[in-house]
Amino acid sequence: MKQLPEQLTKPFDASSVEKELYEMWEKSGYFNPDNLKGERPNAFSIVLPPPNVTGTLHTGSAIMLAIQDTIVRFKRMKGYKTLWLPGTDHAAIATQSKVEKDIYKKEGKTRHDIGREEMLKRINAFALESQATILTQMRSMGASLDWSRLAFTLDDERNLAVRTMFNKMYDDGLIYRGQRIVNWDPKGQTTISDDETESEERKGVMYTFKYSHDFPIAISSTRPETKVGDTAVAVHPDDERYKEYIGKEYTVEFAGCPIKIKIIADNAVEKDFGTGALGVTPAHSQIDWEIKERHNLPSKQVINEYAKMYGLANEELNGKKVTDAREYIVNWLKENNLIIKEEEVVQNVPIAQRTGAVIEPLPKLQWFIGVNKTFNHFGKETTLKELMRKVVDNKETSILPDRFEKVYFHWIDNLRDWCISRQIWYGHRIPVWYKGGEIYCDTEAPTGDGWTQDEDTLDTWFSSGLWTFSTLGWPNKTKDMETFHPTSLIETGHDILFFWIARMILFSTYALNETPFKQIYLHGLVRDAKGRKMSKSLDNILDPRELTKKYGTDALRMSLLVGNGPGNDLKLGEDKIKAYKNFANKIWNATRFVLERTTDHETDVELNNEDQAVYDAWIEKRLDITSDIENYRLHLASEKVYDYFWKVFCDDIIETRKARILENKEKESAQTLLLKLLREQIITIHPFMPFITEEIWKYIKRDSDDILMVTSW
Repeated sequence: MKQLPEQLTKPFDASSVEKELYEMWEKSGYFNPDNLKGERPNAFSIVLPPPNVTGTLHTGSAIMLAIQDTIVRFKRMKGYKTLWLPGTDHAAIATQSKVEKDIYKKEGKTRHDIGREEMLKRINAFALESQATILTQMRSMGASLDWSRLAFTLDDERNLAVRTMFNKMYDDGLIYRGQRIVNWDPKGQTTISDDETESEERKGVMYTFKYSHDFPIAISSTRPETKVGDTAVAVHPDDERYKEYIGKEYTVEFAGCPIKIKIIADNAVEKDFGTGALGVTPAHSQIDWEIKERHNLPSKQVINEYAKMYGLANEELNGKKVTDAREYIVNWLKENNLIIKEEEVVQNVPIAQRTGAVIEPLPKLQWFIGVNKTFNHFGKETTLKELMRKVVDNKETSILPDRFEKVYFHWIDNLRDWCISRQIWYGHRIPVWYKGGEIYCDTEAPTGDGWTQDEDTLDTWFSSGLWTFSTLGWPNKTKDMETFHPTSLIETGHDILFFWIARMILFSTYALNETPFKQIYLHGLVRDAKGRKMSKSLDNILDPRELTKKYGTDALRMSLLVGNGPGNDLKLGEDKIKAYKNFANKIWNATRFVLERTTDHETDVELNNEDQAVYDAWIEKRLDITSDIENYRLHLASEKVYDYFWKVFCDDIIETRKARILENKEKESAQTLLLKLLREQIITIHPFMPFITEEIWKYIKRDSDDILMVTSW
């Protein structure tokens, strides 16, 4: 009789095996699809959404890694040439901001004191150190990424891709430099994208007033300080109250500033909102800027880059912060009996994520991508908007869950030209040079003296938007591009559907005339056990690094998968994770029990009718689980794996066969059934719980078997 392996006689200790097992997987080379054995005619590819180098592993990262690794391990076992490509994002503003704060705190210096070259040197050192930490944390989650293809959004290969894309779009007239309203961060002194702003609810006051006693229309505003920059009042063309005034012009003295106001009719005005009249401030509102464009109105900027009033006839206002100017103008309105109504309101104020400053919409000369501009695309006239719509409309790529398709189309319908330039130093420098009145754009710098490169860098989303193909070697024609693009799947949080996924669709359809991925899988937020958002203020943040130490990685992964349907938020508490630690113990103990009862079992025998029926029922269940994984129903597949092992295999099959083995009643059929089912359970559980299953595989595999990670499903 064989001796039970000593390791199996002890309780399962995840911390003692996880690091060693991961090193074994990595050393095997099987994370790299080029090293996978056997004929693999079909490819499966997925790029990792690159985490910011400023960050550490959090529950959002953990859920992403658990979902993707489960799918990747399944596809690898199913015989696909499977590539999961890793990388990190330089996260320009976030990274520079963090390093700047540290320098100021320790040395009392700004980036301007240090200079561009030294500043970039320090940021790069921080980014590389941070990247190493993140990669270690990914490994701790069991992520079977192909580290040989590791990419960084700011490395040389990606920089070439960015310069090539910029140059191509510039030549097609899709990238242009122009004056438009942008989100301006007065503290960070740069434009920022919508995704770098947060909406904060604050109490405000809606003031209803007239510019002067003889002005015929009252308007409402929560920002009366901007009204010194008004050039028009817009009303709805069908509003009978104001028809007689449309087309008239008035010059008024407003808060000591002479302003000229034209009454115009525009369909964008809501008749039933407020007074039904809109004071148009083209220089300080995106909507008002668009009205200005439609009606050819003048524009006057009255707030500068430091969120202070400027350029006004009233010297008392010049230099005031916007909040002080608001108070000044409200007092002036009251003194002149021009206020009709004051109403307390709750408003959503846009805040810069990194600096906490209130965003100022300002007109700036910046670089933009024109999403509505018609251009020749592979012989057909189209726009970037139309390309982005078509790829989802035609089901070249599908969104899971499909309710997000409506959200996606709504976003595209309202999409404005994308401001891609940033006034920071860290990032991809805009590949444009100036000399006198000349402008030169190419992938390399111009020859000759006197050329100066544009000081600005590109929005981070520009480089990450090329991620599915820049990581595979584009703009060069590579074997990886041929084999793995379009990628099979993109999996990420639904909160970056627009900021990242839509931009990847934009760039891939534009440059390659193909979708970047065939399937989009969106997961939700991880919330605490009570359904609340995790935050420092609530002291309810769960740190995956601590949880894996306490309960084991497999337990955390299962807790993030079971009950977590695509697109839905997940409630997570330590009780749930502890339950799956108990499940890991159950798997370990059941394995020991089966091996104890089958140490004298040398060869599989034919199953008797009863055992064969049990085995056939398992095959049906396994087909069901396979279908769930293939259709990305991981929340169902993981639950079925758990239920079958615990409730059917352990509570029923093992219990009923135990007596037969002890009593020698058709003992060998019972032993064969238990061993076959155990092996197949361990194979089936592996994508979900890779560490404990790989450890058990050492004791139950046959001589011809490889490591479990590449064992056939």
